Amino acid sequence: MADRFAPYLKGTAGQYTYRVKGKEAINAHLQQVGAAILNLLTELQEGYGDQSIYQMLERIFSEHFNVAEDSIYPKECQELSSGSLQSVDDLEARYRIKGNEHYKGYVANLTETCDPENEAQLITSVQVAPNNVDDTQLLAEALPELEERTKLKTLYTDGGYGSSEIDEMLADRDIEQIQTAIRGRKPSTEKLHLSDFEIQQTEAGKPTKITCPHGQKVKVQPSNQRKSFVAHFEKDGCGTCPFAAICPAKPGKRDPRRHLRFTQAQAHVAQRRRRSQIHLQNGENPRAAVETTVRQVKHPFPNSKLPVRGQFRVTCMIIGSAIMSNIRRIQQYRIRKMTQESEKSSNQRGNDAQVSSLLSSFWKFLHYSFDPFLFEYRVFGC
Repeated sequence: MADRFAPYLKGTAGQYTYRVKGKEAINAHLQQVGAAILNLLTELQEGYGDQSIYQMLERIFSEHFNVAEDSIYPKECQELSSGSLQSVDDLEARYRIKGNEHYKGYVANLTETCDPENEAQLITSVQVAPNNVDDTQLLAEALPELEERTKLKTLYTDGGYGSSEIDEMLADRDIEQIQTAIRGRKPSTEKLHLSDFEIQQTEAGKPTKITCPHGQKVKVQPSNQRKSFVAHFEKDGCGTCPFAAICPAKPGKRDPRRHLRFTQAQAHVAQRRRRSQIHLQNGENPRAAVETTVRQVKHPFPNSKLPVRGQFRVTCMIIGSAIMSNIRRIQQYRIRKMTQESEKSSNQRGNDAQVSSLLSSFWKFLHYSFDPFLFEYRVFGC
């Protein structure tokens, strides 16, 4: 195989890899690489097919190359799965696009307390997973233990942690979720949306009543096919409504009432959006502090990159860094308490000194203002 590998053994990796310019030139080299891998897989299958190194090479070929009519060509970027192999040194790392950023490796999810009455906020949960694991899956895995350990009642998250499944889990546990944003297209400000309506729900999350922005309150009923819900708003109440032209509730062909239809999932999304809007109007954002926490956990590592590979090692380092963050916070809390107690003690000593000085001055005043013998008799003789 010396002749076959000769082109790849000349000089260094930098001399071969990074001097290829242009998509056509890159694809031509990738085709040669694909052909070499396929030849190896064919020739070595009998003797090495059951070994992990062979199976890894087989995975590389299947995930990054296509074979059609005896020709081999590399897959386009959009054809590559987020679960495709990212490094031969780390078989668990994955690929993810979040916003406009591209990430390889792993995702770490941190949960911390944010009660304003707490004198110190601590990290309560650390999760590490391949980078293509969705935020909602991480929350679903963490939620039962968080509720058990912390008696969780209110959860602040960003827009990535909302879904119908999470809504049902939170409803079962009587936990309120407040998101700083909602996934999906932002509703138009020129129309009313379901989130502008106040929906009353049962403990199981089923809608029972709904109140429109104009104040009309009606019952919510299951639809005929029991797959959604419908609310009927009376014609008289809607006739004087200033929002009639932009309202999503529309009059029926035979029934003059206005009808608003929505599914259970739409009701959950609307409620989350409504809570988010109220939260933003109040100008409070307890979740913002976790951004600083993430930086604290990442900061000890060069360029915020971990010097290890593999999910187990990555998890160990993230947990260790989170523990150190908690220790620093506890130490800072203890220092604050000691400082406060010291200042309080110092103030108390100062107050005692002032009282002693006042008594001494008062004694002198009495001594020099009255007959000393009479004063002595009155004070000590009685």
